Amino acid sequence: MSETPVQQPTGSHDAGHWAQPVAQLKTTANVPAGGMNLNVDGRQVSGALQGFGQMWQKTYRVRLSGARVTPAEVIRAWKENFATFWPRGNRFYPPLGGITPGEVAVLNLAGPGNLTAPGNTPLVSTGVMVIYADDEQFTFMTPQGHIIAGWITFSAYEQDGCTVAQAQALVRPSDPIYELTFRLGVGHKTEDDFWKHTLKGVAAHFGLDGQVQQQTTLVDPRVQWSQVKNIWHNAAIRSGLYLMATPLRWVRDLLKR
Repeated sequence: MSETPVQQPTGSHDAGHWAQPVAQLKTTANVPAGGMNLNVDGRQVSGALQGFGQMWQKTYRVRLSGARVTPAEVIRAWKENFATFWPRGNRFYPPLGGITPGEVAVLNLAGPGNLTAPGNTPLVSTGVMVIYADDEQFTFMTPQGHIIAGWITFSAYEQDGCTVAQAQALVRPSDPIYELTFRLGVGHKTEDDFWKHTLKGVAAHFGLDGQVQQQTTLVDPRVQWSQVKNIWHNAAIRSGLYLMATPLRWVRDLLKR
């Protein structure tokens, strides 16, 4: 199979499809009790150039063979049901404005193998910013501290008379700790399983048992030691410390009463 070029938003150049630059992120997501809203507000977005580890392009796609559905219908359903397509133990809290340019969502992510804290609590709190959205694709960009630095584009298109749903990422692990998990294979497997499950969920939404194809390309084998400082924002470490301090917060709240 030939390599797929890096996909970036290629739709209308109407400014309304693009997010405006922001100095710091601010989410309007409604995170319920028991969820974590950490490592998002006040952060900056972080592209692949700001990441630490090797740069990867990963493409996951599923052909919706037999479904009489247009690319626009796929993307509309994907936006409306985005959280339901994720693996169990992971939570997507959409912003009030939905998946539209400039909006910032909160993510609560399980660890490798859908590992969660007691009570099925996800281990990592982070987020994404919607930097582009139109009728046939939308793109998320990660904040500082996210597991990966870069962006991922979700799209649908017609190929040989069939609609194809696709997710394509161009990313680097954000810091040396995340890079180590990818070098050990754990990070890659977790990411691959996550997006394969998501695309199978998209196919299932249209009544199909889709088979997900994957392409992985190592774009840049080097690490960027100039970005080693990213470890300060590591969302997994900060979320872990927050969870460890949960009993202390319970005591604090009791004392306040």
